[in-house]
Amino acid sequence: MPNIQLANNLRYLRKLNNMTQDDLSAALNISRQAYSNYENSKRTPDLDSLIRLSGIFHVSLDKLVNENLASPSQLIKETSEPYYMAIDTQTGNTLYLTEAETKLISGYRSLSEDNRCILNGFIKANT
Repeated sequence: MPNIQLANNLRYLRKLNNMTQDDLSAALNISRQAYSNYENSKRTPDLDSLIRLSGIFHVSLDKLVNENLASPSQLIKETSEPYYMAIDTQTGNTLYLTEAETKLISGYRSLSEDNRCILNGFIKANT
């Protein structure tokens, strides 16, 4: 039975890492067509290939095979930093901020109105 999640993850991770199917097929020592079959759920990689792919993409086998790595929650990188709880004033949702984020917000609040406008313009131009 094909693993659709694995195929989706392979495609997602390849694109995320700016790699081609040729790049990965060379790393696995297989043809490009064979690798393409993995991404299209026509074939499932053997265990050795899965281990190599997990190493290339720096993801555990379990996540590679079972989790939707393209979901936004998977893209959040957790750190060992302590978090400070805050409340989003518009939604009422709880936010967890690192110490660096807390300092950034405090620094923003201490800016003059003109400097806040400059910073807001810079942020808008780069998002």
